[in-house]
Amino acid sequence: MDFKRESREGIETSHAAPGSLSASRPLTGPLGLPIGSQTYPHRQRIKEGDFAGLCRDMASIGIRDVEMCDPVSYPEFEILRDGKEVRKILDDHGLSCPSGHFGLDALRANQKELIAWAKDVGMTQMGTATLGGEMHNGVTTMDAVKRAADEYNRIGAEADRAGVQQFLHDEDFEMAEVEGDGRLVYTVLLDLLDPELVKMQFQISAMTVVGDPVEYFNKYPGRFTSMHLQGVDLNDKSRAWRVAVGQDSLNWPRIFEAAKAGGLKNYFVELNWELTKESVAYLRSMNV
Repeated sequence: MDFKRESREGIETSHAAPGSLSASRPLTGPLGLPIGSQTYPHRQRIKEGDFAGLCRDMASIGIRDVEMCDPVSYPEFEILRDGKEVRKILDDHGLSCPSGHFGLDALRANQKELIAWAKDVGMTQMGTATLGGEMHNGVTTMDAVKRAADEYNRIGAEADRAGVQQFLHDEDFEMAEVEGDGRLVYTVLLDLLDPELVKMQFQISAMTVVGDPVEYFNKYPGRFTSMHLQGVDLNDKSRAWRVAVGQDSLNWPRIFEAAKAGGLKNYFVELNWELTKESVAYLRSMNV
């Protein structure tokens, strides 16, 4: 399949080239960093062969960094197995891909091959969404957390030897409670994971469970390499994943100021296309 096809597939986007963006609107966002987008919400376009079109549309609204998913664990990304070709398409649209998500099973079985693919694309950071340890009804054991942390430290060490920074996102397992301990797995992992071998990626939508990102960034300086951005309305949690960044109840300047201490190098909007456009416009207007 030719994944360079540039069809719009019913998505209303601008066809403006990156250079046609208004010079009065900055191409960086908070902290002077490029505005990024995780590609997973737009995976259907990739599956249908429209990766180049997606890159064009992202560049046209001011996105400069993208975060990918690996072509082994994520079926929609299988078409992107040629990392050098992916890099060329990114370059053609003025985009960079510093970071990617990789399935844990794929890292267990083919870490060296995936590192090679990541480097071909241009990544310096590789992470996984969750360590996926054993749990029951939202509760797990300390032994399960320790086993997961030990394994991921080994994965982080292999990545480090290859000159890549490993990181951990947070999903169901990380938001579970540790039996007999009372803490969340996420908090325990911050103690068990090697702070040099494994950095963290804060999922803003998870703050309703794991807590305020500002507290984490301040308590663990240097531990957080990136964030996934979603609008969160703390007054109406039913709106999760349905509100743009800046159209919510969060104090985003406060979050980004704290992110400096956390060691943030990237941030990626992770929302559908319409909410991504609204979020990027807000991020471009911020002065932090």
